Order: sequence, then C-alpha cells, then structure tokens
Amino acid sequence: MFIPYFLFAFFYMFTINSMTNSLCIQREIPEEKQPKVFRTINVLITILLTSAYFRIFIA
Repeated sequence: MFIPYFLFAFFYMFTINSMTNSLCIQREIPEEKQPKVFRTINVLITILLTSAYFRIFIA
C-alpha cells in the first residue's frame, strides 16, 4: 500500500510544480523570485502529503 501512495505523491508533486510554472509564466513573476515561490509551494505540499500519509497509514 505504501508504493501506490508514493507514486501518487510523486505524480501530485509533478502536477503542482507544472501548475506553479504556469502561474509564474502567466503572472510574469521575475526570475529572481521564482525559486522562492517554488520552494514555498513545495514545502507546503510536502507537509500536506506527509500529514495525509500519517493520517491514512499510521492512525
């Protein structure tokens, strides 16, 4: 059951990153601010996936 969750998490992170890239292009966010946007979103999504993992498999 762990492997499907990790595959889902990888696919979800890839999708969110592609959507973030589209957002940066659409909103014309400067190149120097884009890494901060990606880092913030990736940290928040990682927290979401980790909490979902613990809620589903541990609790």
